[in-house]
Amino acid sequence: MVAVTLLSVLLCATFQFSLAFTDGLLPNGNFEQGPTSSEMKGTVVMDTHGIPNWELSGYVEYIKSGQKQGDMVMVVPEDGHAVRLGNNASIKQRVNVTRGVYYSITFTASRTCGQEEKINISASPDWGVLPIQTMYSSYGWDSYGWAFLADDNVEVDILIHNPEKEDTSSCGPLIDSVAMRTLYPPKRTNKNMLKNGGFEEGPYFVPNTTWGVLIPPNIEDEHSPLPGWMVESLKAVKFIDAEHFAVPQGRRAVELVAGKESALTQVVRTIPGKVYALEFSVGDANNLCTGSLMVEAYAGRAILKVAYESQGKGGSKHAILRFTAVSTRTRVMFLSSYYTTRSDDMATLCGPVVDDVKLLGVRKVRRS
Repeated sequence: MVAVTLLSVLLCATFQFSLAFTDGLLPNGNFEQGPTSSEMKGTVVMDTHGIPNWELSGYVEYIKSGQKQGDMVMVVPEDGHAVRLGNNASIKQRVNVTRGVYYSITFTASRTCGQEEKINISASPDWGVLPIQTMYSSYGWDSYGWAFLADDNVEVDILIHNPEKEDTSSCGPLIDSVAMRTLYPPKRTNKNMLKNGGFEEGPYFVPNTTWGVLIPPNIEDEHSPLPGWMVESLKAVKFIDAEHFAVPQGRRAVELVAGKESALTQVVRTIPGKVYALEFSVGDANNLCTGSLMVEAYAGRAILKVAYESQGKGGSKHAILRFTAVSTRTRVMFLSSYYTTRSDDMATLCGPVVDDVKLLGVRKVRRS
């Protein structure tokens, strides 16, 4: 009887743990459940808990797609609803987490004012400030990925905050489709000294969005939504999936969308004097990014420029950079030589795709 009871408790605990978190949109993460008319004044939500599952602070507006404010028409993905964060406004939701586990947050944002808008996102004690003044797509929306390490074994508050204070209190970004995913950081193997060289591990892709997920600038390895990789540049890189783009290998890849201002790096341990081979694929994402593309690959002091003539219909080529390590740590870096835009709208930033990155030591051939 004791054994049966103990088994029941364990099964119950396991069941509860499985319900703690599921990859995908947060409850009401797309804001389709909105406030009642009595909880609003115009478009402003007056009740702190007026939007189900969320806690609001400050000047938060509930926006329907196609709604006009002055001369501006608000466009929301899937013709649904979103929230607009005015001066110093925020939205917060508490989610269950497991201590020591990495999680990524994906959310979609649109800039609505002329100034340099920013978004402060946090999951205590981790936080980051994401610039959104550069629009990477012509849709008017971009999805962003951010990551944190759970410091608590129970729950954490996911907070999205507009830190700006403008003369117009309503001026601020639109936020939609807030999702979360558990990250499983891959390790180095005897077949690849680089972590996540195929870019298969990364943030959640919001369903029915076709523009990928931006990995913001100044993202460090410890809290990268693209495990193993850092974005050491002023602009973002784009994480893309095989469901909506052409990728050279597997189901995920990265697109270098902002020229030399969009650099992806990883630091790896090496043996000085030893020869290594950095192998990778360069291609296009089948997104009408046509013309002459070029990826610059760096490994320590070595550099290789790989040209790729894109028809904008998918395809890739293989490249190898052999180098001799000069220190115990070697920085591997990829960037695009210049800015490019899609040929159909001349506005959406695009660039070469990098995938299937491998680093291995080269064995010396003995001469007889």
